Amino acid sequence: MTMALGKYSRADGRKPSSCCSTVSVVVFVAFCLVGVWMLMSSVVPVQNQDLPSQETINKVKRQVLADTNSKQFEDTSGDLPEDATNDDGGAGDSRNSEIQNVEEHETSNTSEENQEEFALKEQSEVETESQNDSEKSAGENSEDGQKKESENDWDEDKNGNSNSEAGETNENEQSESEKRSDKSESDTEQDEKKLEREENDDEKKLEREENDDESKQRNKAISLTEEKLEQNQDSEQNDGENTNDSQEKSEASIDNFSAGAQSELLKETNTQNDAWSTQATESQNEKELLQTSISKSLNGHTWKICNVTAGPDYIPCLDNWQAIKKLPSRSHYQHRERHCPDEGPTCLVSLPEGYKSPVKWPASRDKIWYNNVPNTKLAVVKGHQNWVKVSGEYLIFPGGGTQFKNGALHYIDFIQKEYISHCTYECNVITCNSNVQKSGNGAYVIYACHSLPNIAWGKRSRVILDVGCGVASFGGFLFERDVLAMSFAPKDEHEAQVQFALERGIPAISAVMGTKRLPFPSAVFDVVHCARCRVPWHLEGGKLLLELDRLLRPGGYFVWSATPVYQKLPEDVGIWKAMTELTKSMCWDLVVIRKDKLNDVAAAFYRKPTSNDCYNNRRKQEPPLCSDSDDPDAAWNVPLEPCIHKVPEDASKRGSNWPAQWPSRLEKPPYWLKSQRGVYGKAAPEDFTADYKHWKNVVSESYLNGLGINWSSVRNIMDMRAVYGGFAAALKDLKVWIMNVVPIDNPDTLPIIFERGLTGMYHDWCESFSTYPRTYDLLHADHLFADLKKRCNLVAVMAEVDRILRPEGKLIVRDNAETINELESIVKSLKWDVQLIFSKDKEGLLCVQKTFWRPAESETLASAIA
Repeated sequence: MTMALGKYSRADGRKPSSCCSTVSVVVFVAFCLVGVWMLMSSVVPVQNQDLPSQETINKVKRQVLADTNSKQFEDTSGDLPEDATNDDGGAGDSRNSEIQNVEEHETSNTSEENQEEFALKEQSEVETESQNDSEKSAGENSEDGQKKESENDWDEDKNGNSNSEAGETNENEQSESEKRSDKSESDTEQDEKKLEREENDDEKKLEREENDDESKQRNKAISLTEEKLEQNQDSEQNDGENTNDSQEKSEASIDNFSAGAQSELLKETNTQNDAWSTQATESQNEKELLQTSISKSLNGHTWKICNVTAGPDYIPCLDNWQAIKKLPSRSHYQHRERHCPDEGPTCLVSLPEGYKSPVKWPASRDKIWYNNVPNTKLAVVKGHQNWVKVSGEYLIFPGGGTQFKNGALHYIDFIQKEYISHCTYECNVITCNSNVQKSGNGAYVIYACHSLPNIAWGKRSRVILDVGCGVASFGGFLFERDVLAMSFAPKDEHEAQVQFALERGIPAISAVMGTKRLPFPSAVFDVVHCARCRVPWHLEGGKLLLELDRLLRPGGYFVWSATPVYQKLPEDVGIWKAMTELTKSMCWDLVVIRKDKLNDVAAAFYRKPTSNDCYNNRRKQEPPLCSDSDDPDAAWNVPLEPCIHKVPEDASKRGSNWPAQWPSRLEKPPYWLKSQRGVYGKAAPEDFTADYKHWKNVVSESYLNGLGINWSSVRNIMDMRAVYGGFAAALKDLKVWIMNVVPIDNPDTLPIIFERGLTGMYHDWCESFSTYPRTYDLLHADHLFADLKKRCNLVAVMAEVDRILRPEGKLIVRDNAETINELESIVKSLKWDVQLIFSKDKEGLLCVQKTFWRPAESETLASAIA
């Protein structure tokens, strides 16, 4: 009765105390619930001390990426969507959590003395501000709750539930007893609904009012927590680096990444357009591309160790013993060429016992860990030539070689002199003058002497090919002359020579000059060098030397340092005679023979012609000129042919002019990029410039400071899809070298990369790469995997990535968000640490670090058992 009278008493605008008391209790309970919720959401990340530090870091990283207005990984401005990120929660290196410290709305104090005090003060202010805001909101919403109740009661009056005035005007007016009866039956239910509406309204209002404050508080708490965690982990894991400086850098804008960055530049045109051919098209005998299904569940894949004869040195395409045993002959080194299994292995290569993180460059040039490459045969066989020696737990490289026992630097300087004087001659001259002399056979010879361009290490000569490199000391010391040498040698010809080179931090691949062309375009190497390389250049019509002619720039030098040049043994004399006849028929000029008295050796210098005059005037067309249909740039699985490719004489064609001197050639679009359309749809020179600008921006604003990578520990890098080589060009000031890979089904831009003074090769990523395991410190893949998964087994591709990446090495992937998520699943199954994962507008970035983990189970590969 009291409740009923109370309802009717609203005619004078007042409410009984019992109803007000009930509402107050309900509002108080609601505010308590909301306050608890606020406290839990804002304080838990800070106070959860029971979680391991690593797990806490991972949660913090996820929240920072999801909640902050992240502009670090964008090319264009814009807020980060709430669902734009996904982090696995695994960070293996405390340095990598530094990239998440984004505090855009507060000042930063990075002083080492004040950092902890500042963090505690800020945390206290956050908690105090949170409490004050809660009290303020509670007061405001108490008044709002009363107002809401009045409004709700007014709604009830309008519906005829309890208002006397409404009852008077109701056409179906009820009696007083009927109204009271109805009220007594539904009073409890209506009160419950009313309280629920009031509670919901209060919660919604609180959410609206506190959304910004709560986000700000949570971000502050997260940032402060992360700073503390970083300080704790840095004290345990830091290798002497100044982490405060790194934190200051990481707070800057650190990546121009989003789809906006890709929209103008990185959307490629049809790769099959007339302007750009591909290696798949150029190499007519390329085997049919693999169409392996990737329907296998990535999360469900069980990794195993590869049980193979080669053990921790397994190279799938070079250790395919099933294919090697079936070869009809090995006379042309076919057994050292690539013979890839039908399907790429999905097992992991084991680690050598006692394997350690490699010695860092430049110390690695002189010594490496013995356990990483535990081979001593070369130390025994070549120790007297100063190739390599064993010293305790190290292998020492004194810098010598077969032709330069007293050091590579002296030999390098011996090759380069101040000038090269050269005399050409013509036979059967009838008229005589002071320049004409009579030859031994009675013919008259006219001599015309002139100076030729110097080799000029690091200026005119920037990219060279070192054939039969040994342990690559020649290439390793050429870095001091600003020269990039691509060294190669066959696997097992000299035990682990290429593996030694790569472990030292020197560019090299396992390859052999056998029956197929090397995986490089034509006319790209400034110098080709062969020091005692034991290659039978003169046999079979000079087929192998003609391959070097294909690779050498017009006007480039072939430096041959071998015993036939300076020794008089019958075998050497015979080889020299055959080489002399072959090089003359190829129109190579023997410029000079130089003697190195210190090492008691000599080297012959040959120069490739810059015009076709000599070819056209030869008496005997041997070796023959290649047919016009023979593309000299076709290099993937193309058989060697004993023919000469003509030199381009049109000034607009590649190879007709020498590139600009290093380093200016790095930034200038090649002179022959004029009429073509670029990969990204613009005119090729504009494309080139835009690509370079893009990668300089990404590298400087993101990669160098924003991914937690200690670049001083990085030496060997591979760009798995290089396009113009912009990524490598942007890293030119670091002490690193980059293998720029152009996939065979991509536009053939590798000549541009060489023209810039960089190096690289062609490859099909559905097959194994020709390198030893644990070769690279960092792999970079820009929009590669989304295309690969259409025709390759993505698990097999990632097994290959694991094979060539060193433990603790990094993988950076930029691709569409779907592919990034697939790769995240695979790397998690590999027990890799996800350093960063970011996505926006269907584009993503993934940075992960390989660990030392290896599975316990093994899988025997029949193809790799000798």
